[in-house]
Amino acid sequence: MDFARTVNADVAVANCQLSPEQIQQVAEAGYKAVLNLRSPQEDGTLTDEQAQVEAAGLSYINIPVQPNNITPDLIDQVLQALDGLPKPVMTHCRTGLRAGSMVLMHQATRNGMDAETALATSKENGFDWDAQPQFKQVIEQYIDSH
Repeated sequence: MDFARTVNADVAVANCQLSPEQIQQVAEAGYKAVLNLRSPQEDGTLTDEQAQVEAAGLSYINIPVQPNNITPDLIDQVLQALDGLPKPVMTHCRTGLRAGSMVLMHQATRNGMDAETALATSKENGFDWDAQPQFKQVIEQYIDSH
């Protein structure tokens, strides 16, 4: 799937709003769930995404994450959703930054990584947080506090 990066056996990150065709591809590829981090008010949001995902036989959760309002409580909510969803999970947002940062924080906190190690691992997966200082700071602070 050219619209997503596989992070590990449990999760991938899509850098787009999933189309109905992509939802079918996700299901056919063996994913069991979709975690949408987009807000319903964002441009280009698929208004019936939950119905489409569930019709494809997948579990679905939508937790809107606003890039300028990422709190520790919101991060906890997303990470708990990732823990609870059947694996593998396709997580997505418009550009992949919110989804990628949440997946990174999930990996780091569940695997005992410090922020530096987690960011280096994430870079190997194609996420460059140096170009996104706002996300990098949130990631570092959250991981280091857990």
